[in-house]
Amino acid sequence: MKLHTLFALFAICFISSPVLSQNKDEMAESSVKTQTAFDALMLSKTFEFVAKTVFPSGQSPKDLSGSNYSITFTPEVIASHLPFYGTGHSGMALTRDRGMRFKGVPEDFAVEKTERGYVVSAKVRDENDVFSISLTVSNSRTATLNISTNNRSSISYYGEVK
Repeated sequence: MKLHTLFALFAICFISSPVLSQNKDEMAESSVKTQTAFDALMLSKTFEFVAKTVFPSGQSPKDLSGSNYSITFTPEVIASHLPFYGTGHSGMALTRDRGMRFKGVPEDFAVEKTERGYVVSAKVRDENDVFSISLTVSNSRTATLNISTNNRSSISYYGEVK
């Protein structure tokens, strides 16, 4: 009886081994396809960063989940619809703060592949300010966005690229 049970267990392990390795191969192939699609997205310079958390200078982080705050990147225009929490400097006293909202043609727009993902940098000028943008994107699509301007304290956002 023990011999039959042992033989049955051995047979199950022997039969299921190729099935498991086939699933691993399929998963690896799927991962390669996903990474290739992500690389194409990043190198096209056309993607969206969706903010999940904001890290204002000198303040506690604030959760932005579900708020649809984002910045859209294309070679022709970068459009930001992000909140701003921080200190305004010269030039903001007479204007109503609209958050970190701007739209303009990107200058020095670069997307560089690194070992761990991508680094994106650009400058955008609007009628009131110059926005220096730095986006670090991991291969898992999570990202950190830093924006510095002449008229406000710098601010960071955490989120993902879509």
